Amino acid sequence: MTTTGEEHEAARGGPWWWARWRSAVLDGALAAASAVECAVEGVPFARDAGIAPAVGVVFGLLAGSVLVVRRRWPIAVVLVAIAITPAEMGFLMGVVGLYTLAASELPRRIIGSLAGMSLVGTLIVTFVRVRQDMARGDLTLGDWFVPFASITTAIGMTAPPVLLGLYVGARRRLMESLRERADSLERELQLLAERAEERAEWARGEERTRIAREMHDVVAHRVSLMVVHAAALQAIARKDPEKAVKNAALVGDMGRQALTELREMLGVLRSGDGVRGGSSSAVPAAVEVAAAVAVSRAVVDEGAVEGPCLSDVEELVGQSAAAGMVVDLSVEGEARSYAAEIEQTAFRVVQEALTNVHKHAAGAKTYVRLAHRVSEIAMQVENEPPPEAGSASSAGLPSGGNGLVGMKERVAALGGVFVSGPTEAGGFRVSAVLPAA
Repeated sequence: MTTTGEEHEAARGGPWWWARWRSAVLDGALAAASAVECAVEGVPFARDAGIAPAVGVVFGLLAGSVLVVRRRWPIAVVLVAIAITPAEMGFLMGVVGLYTLAASELPRRIIGSLAGMSLVGTLIVTFVRVRQDMARGDLTLGDWFVPFASITTAIGMTAPPVLLGLYVGARRRLMESLRERADSLERELQLLAERAEERAEWARGEERTRIAREMHDVVAHRVSLMVVHAAALQAIARKDPEKAVKNAALVGDMGRQALTELREMLGVLRSGDGVRGGSSSAVPAAVEVAAAVAVSRAVVDEGAVEGPCLSDVEELVGQSAAAGMVVDLSVEGEARSYAAEIEQTAFRVVQEALTNVHKHAAGAKTYVRLAHRVSEIAMQVENEPPPEAGSASSAGLPSGGNGLVGMKERVAALGGVFVSGPTEAGGFRVSAVLPAA
């Protein structure tokens, strides 16, 4: 709720039908003044009517006190004022009653009818009184003064309070409408802020998943090859020193390559953090969310440009062959260039599939097939059963259980199809199809 709405609600709490104590005090003061006026005017009324003055005073007090209910029953106040107009009393009650009636939420036809009745009553009473005064000689003006005084008095007693009440009522309704609109806008803004927070939380979760997938793809393959070479180095260190030196060199190369790729990724993430950290706390939450999404896209695009491509698959297969795996690479169709994210995804699928062979089927013969088609590119990595039952754990490679999930997420993000599962011969097959565009 807006500050105006809070003040409006906090001010409520008056007695009975009054919204505020201030309104109750004002109406009480007006009713007291009207009662005194009517009581004073009740004395000449009682003398003219031939009744006791006390009766006129009591009648005036009761009639004038009706003004206290002007906010609750404005029609009743105006009717009482019209009824006592012939007694020449209740002028304050008539003016205040007409103002309250015009400012209320009643239909305009009711306001117009009662205002017209008050105008006609005042006109008739004034006309009669002025004519009587002229007949007694109290006024020596011409006959023209009687209608002039009657019309002027009637309009003067009716038009100003009605017009002022209409203006105040319209202004009050406008303020209430603006207050309701402000409250509605604040509720909408609060709802939008909650939705923005949900989107930001979802974006952070997606970003963490993407970073974990990238780290897995970059590090897991290199480190797996390093572990395989280290195991082979340990086995042949004393039997074949020359081969041990060669394997040690391969381990070093693999480690340097892993560090290089890891350093590139950390550099991209650090640059993204720098962009986010530069934002001021005064920036709205929606702008920060948009900036985070933009940075995330920039990280993906930069990583796609600098990442691996399909031309590196042959080197990737060669590294696995150097680690002791028997790998057969076949390419069908005419090789051509694709979008950077497509080539990177295809490379990562082959890389992760070869890493899984190192982990779970060490020594098994593996077939890598790439097919360049008209509107898509297909890849398949299939391995035969391992030669020995215990060879899968000979190198001691741990499994994180996220490789297949990461491949499936990558392929699905580009609108491709990913299938994996064991073969009838006891091996394992990973297949993926990516759209060319």
